[in-house]
Amino acid sequence: MNQMKPIRGSLITFGGLDGAGKSTQIALLTDYLVKNSRKPVYIWSRGGYTAVLQGLKTLSRRLLSRSLPSSGNSPQRSSALSKWWVRRLWLSLALLDLLWVYGVQIRWHRYRGRTVLCDRYLWDTAIDFRLNFPQEKLDDYWLWRLLGKISPKPDAAFLMLLTVEESMRRSAMKGEPFPDPPEVLSQRLAYYQDLIPRVPFHVLDGSQPIATLFNLILTHLAQVQRHPRDV
Repeated sequence: MNQMKPIRGSLITFGGLDGAGKSTQIALLTDYLVKNSRKPVYIWSRGGYTAVLQGLKTLSRRLLSRSLPSSGNSPQRSSALSKWWVRRLWLSLALLDLLWVYGVQIRWHRYRGRTVLCDRYLWDTAIDFRLNFPQEKLDDYWLWRLLGKISPKPDAAFLMLLTVEESMRRSAMKGEPFPDPPEVLSQRLAYYQDLIPRVPFHVLDGSQPIATLFNLILTHLAQVQRHPRDV
């Protein structure tokens, strides 16, 4: 295994299909960094589901229980989001929240010399929005364009992929409450594959053994440190 010196002030992102092993590899990398005298910051980000917005939605449901649909997919939620102004309000709030997470929180942690491990990042968010709101032209949103400009460029971006069938099998094993149906997973996988030539991902096959994947991650991070301009 290639040895990687503790990274100071770096941003390392993990994206890809559910069940591909992102959480497992982030946990292993966290332990590795802690053992090397670095306490990384972990950030999970999914547009519309970060801690701030989840708290606001929970509070709103308590105050307006008859007006707001419950969390998760439901006919009530679909009906609410069929209204153009509700969709645009939801997207705008989600983008404002991500501007805070990506543009302020991550930058602040890096300024302080902390290594940031991000579970899902800008590209995963773009795919989520395009799948969930196909009626909306995301690139026309000035908040989205601003988010793209102020989001820090990762020092390493890992993309972990699986077949649709394996992703579904692992999601069932984990008891995911709201798994993507196979047709949505296929669309999601196609979006990721389309991004590969345009984004400096380090692509990993999530079906490989956990130890093998972790070794590949450390090897790539060691190379990144030797050649930082290649990232």
